[in-house]
Amino acid sequence: MEQATTAPRKSGLGLTAKIFIGLALGVALGYYINNVNPAWAEYVRPFSQLFLRLIKMIIAPLIFATLVAGTAGAGHVKSVGRMGVRAIIYFEVVTTIALLIGLMAVNITRPGDGISLPAAGGTEVNAASQTWDQVLLHTVPESVINAMARGDVLQIVVFSLIFAIALGMIGEKGRPMITWCESLADTMFRFTDIVMRYAPIGVGAAIAYTVGRSGFGVLYNLAWLVGTLYAALVVLILFVMVPIAVIMRINLPRFVRAVREPAIIAFSTSTSEAALPRAMEAMERFGVPRRIVSFVMPLGYTFNLDGTTLYLSLAAVFVAQAAGVELTVWQQVTMLLTLMLTSKGVAGVPRASLVILAGTLASYNLPLAGVTLILGVDALMDMARTMTNVIGNCLATAVVAQWEGQLATADVQIAERKKADLATT
Repeated sequence: MEQATTAPRKSGLGLTAKIFIGLALGVALGYYINNVNPAWAEYVRPFSQLFLRLIKMIIAPLIFATLVAGTAGAGHVKSVGRMGVRAIIYFEVVTTIALLIGLMAVNITRPGDGISLPAAGGTEVNAASQTWDQVLLHTVPESVINAMARGDVLQIVVFSLIFAIALGMIGEKGRPMITWCESLADTMFRFTDIVMRYAPIGVGAAIAYTVGRSGFGVLYNLAWLVGTLYAALVVLILFVMVPIAVIMRINLPRFVRAVREPAIIAFSTSTSEAALPRAMEAMERFGVPRRIVSFVMPLGYTFNLDGTTLYLSLAAVFVAQAAGVELTVWQQVTMLLTLMLTSKGVAGVPRASLVILAGTLASYNLPLAGVTLILGVDALMDMARTMTNVIGNCLATAVVAQWEGQLATADVQIAERKKADLATT
């Protein structure tokens, strides 16, 4: 009875709708401030900075837990052998290409030019004056506690990966620690959900501060950012995924029909996990054996986030452009490597990529105010990158099955169905 009476009281507005409302109110407030007295923008800024502090608090434990649980907890490569190695190689090659496409797109369109973001403790990136040997030594932390306290994402990643490898080497003795890391990851995702309840206020304050300080021009930049992402994802699908399917002799029309439904689910919910059951079922119908689907698809949700990795590289450089920081080619390459590692394990968690982005920006001394600025249009970008993640994982499953010589053709599937129908009758 109590549940029946209290259920109608729940708000029908989801987080995305609340963020858009906060964005609209923030734009209106910023317009008023810009026309009356731009100096008033400083009174709004603390409310957006509070949101940034909450995000920074999540970074270190979330990255450590997801990387350890995803790497040590999977145990796929050792148990499956050749298929696991092939899948990992494919994942890393495609996600690296996705990162490069994101970097090229944002450097060509430069959507961040013209925005005036406050610098984060300086005008130069941390790696700006470092030589190659200093960068190499910097990857290994002298103290992981110190690295976590400073929010040095690359050092946290290195420690987490070595820690995960060591856990895998001790076998069953490491299972309690893996379970603990999985629980920690789940807890931090719930922690993120709690923090995101403040997001509409943080986003509204951030856009009000930016519009009040810089005027309406920033809205043009955000629209240009969204357009750049969608164009880059189209390039990824047409010029990377389609050629891979052609080279691996995968029937494209049948594949499109198979992935259409899970792709729509992913686009509408902005959550890869919502589409996972339908995606696995669709790939089985496509002709991939269940043992390959059950192995490659979940593994891909950890290591093969094509849309998310492209978005992260594009968003990070966008913030640098908005802050007036010109990243050298070397700095963008090192950022690419950092993002390639830290983006693992965030599929299925709406807006967890913003936490990864915040950690990377902090590592390069770029203003975290860019995160709240992007959050205002993140829902529009989240739908497209999540759909790309699902399509990429379905393609990876078909590619690995073809690579293993286990992908059934349409003729074989029809013959098997006829046999099954005869057996039942």
